[in-house]
Amino acid sequence: MHFNPYGRGAVDLAVDLANRRPISVEELAERCRAHELEMETAVLPEDLDRLNETLDEWERVVDAADDHERAARLNRMMADAAAYPRLTDHAGDGWHLHYRDDGRPLGEVLTVMFAVGTAQHLVGRGMHRLRRCAVAECTTIFADTSRTGRQRYCSQRCANRDAVRRHRARTAEDS
Repeated sequence: MHFNPYGRGAVDLAVDLANRRPISVEELAERCRAHELEMETAVLPEDLDRLNETLDEWERVVDAADDHERAARLNRMMADAAAYPRLTDHAGDGWHLHYRDDGRPLGEVLTVMFAVGTAQHLVGRGMHRLRRCAVAECTTIFADTSRTGRQRYCSQRCANRDAVRRHRARTAEDS
């Protein structure tokens, strides 16, 4: 089976990089490899700059007020970044689609992956399935891949913290 670079893996990588942005090209390369992304070119400082611009725009997609705004922002990202789809077997591990030209710098590749992967995630699972944690003081982004599509928290820790807070508030009201 071939890893779909525009599916869940792309969204997982975007979430990971947005929640804790890399501070060096070495860290960016290491974290991309950890997500099994094969890089066709050397990672340069310009890639880190492009990544930060992309993540800024991607977070505006995450924080969009409604589905229409989210779609408009994502469509703009895809229009600015994607090329015509093309079949490739660049790594010799099976034919797959790329929505970018070959040999592009990593910063551009990540832009396309995040835009197309996020679009596939949202149309496949639901436009509401990319958000920030429901705990007010937590700004962590997560992609909801739950069976029911009703995930509200980035982690069990935040879910427990919020449950305790609600319980204490009810107890205080009863006193």
